[in-house]
Amino acid sequence: MNRSDPAPAETAHAGLELDPEYEHTPVPTESRKSLLTVSAVWFGFPMILTNAVPGGIVVALMGFWRGLAAIVAANLVMLVYVGLLSHRAGSTGESFSLQATKTFGRVGYVVASGFLATVVVGWFAFNTGATGATLHQAFGWHEQLVAAVAGVAFVAITFLGIRALSWLGAVAAPLFILVGLIALVIVSRDHDLASVLHYKGVGGNSALTFGAAVSLIMATFADSGTMTADFTRWSRNGRQAVIATATAFPVASLVAQVTGGIVVAAGAVASAGTVGGNFLPILTGGRGVTLDVLAAVFVFVNLGSVCSHCLYNGALSWSHLTRTRMRVMTIVLGAVGTVAALAGVWDHFLDWLVVLSVFVPPLGGVLIADQVLLRRRLDGRAEAAVRPTAFAAWAAGAAAGGLVHWYAPQFSDAVTGLLVALVAYALLEGMPARSRGA
Repeated sequence: MNRSDPAPAETAHAGLELDPEYEHTPVPTESRKSLLTVSAVWFGFPMILTNAVPGGIVVALMGFWRGLAAIVAANLVMLVYVGLLSHRAGSTGESFSLQATKTFGRVGYVVASGFLATVVVGWFAFNTGATGATLHQAFGWHEQLVAAVAGVAFVAITFLGIRALSWLGAVAAPLFILVGLIALVIVSRDHDLASVLHYKGVGGNSALTFGAAVSLIMATFADSGTMTADFTRWSRNGRQAVIATATAFPVASLVAQVTGGIVVAAGAVASAGTVGGNFLPILTGGRGVTLDVLAAVFVFVNLGSVCSHCLYNGALSWSHLTRTRMRVMTIVLGAVGTVAALAGVWDHFLDWLVVLSVFVPPLGGVLIADQVLLRRRLDGRAEAAVRPTAFAAWAAGAAAGGLVHWYAPQFSDAVTGLLVALVAYALLEGMPARSRGA
């Protein structure tokens, strides 16, 4: 299973040295990054325009205070969920694929890793398409041409590796805060921001249940959150990995989603129940060249951040699956994702989120049960090709999430699936029986 990564850095044709990405082995201690570097990777990821959209939808359909409560609850769940997986990654240096291999088996992991690695490439395609669609709506630019150019640029950034993600995050997050504040100032000129606190929503109390809202918010980052090890394996220890995670959940994610919620509650977004908290039109409504340029740069940098992160997740996992290099798969998957973006993935956003909320959190629940709650079993456990208990627990969680989604929408299908999978795995493994290493 293990194949050594080359010790020296990879070298690009132009002579630029590229750090090794450790696709097939844990990141060695001497190659770990600082807390600031790893935090920048995560902090700049969820603070994006497409994360403001679901925040606005939730507030539009539930009202400001109930929507805010659902947003906060979802982000706290994500802090615990992603934080536990991050702590394990920071302690071991293992990527998501290496974690999945231990839990699902050296052959079985192909299903789990391949599933999530494909899902995140879908997110790359979605946000690449969103780049073209957003700039087309704002300025009338050619949608497909912009998406194609953006796809090439995002692939180039991802090709540089984890260091580039850190640089991009360090720029994208402050830029979001700046642009978000400008949008709120503009909104305040035409709308009473004090009315935000009294906003009741457009859909009535039955439009969106609290549980469904929590699932909707969680689904936006359930996939890359589950694959957090790809980022936090670079942390020097588990504690720093958790701190880096906290900069994303709840901090960065809340900034994006609450900003989207505020512009909706202020009445600054038309058809908020469907378009959510997209505040870019507020900046581009004939307000001058300076704001137009800022808005265009913002879209490229902001959506470029999420695209590069998602493509990195996908390329790292697929490189392990195909026994090749992350940078090779970055080019291959980037091309596939860009073509998918040009084919109109943007139109299926909400359907995509439903799939994620049902199938992804249970997978994470199995990983948490195995890698965190029962971690002392790992050292003495024989390696298996397939671990049926992991798949049975994943299936149980997904089934429970699906049932809740269709028949009990007042509850969160994402949280239900996660918890059912976790408990099912623990029971199937005989918890709390004595482990070999205890």
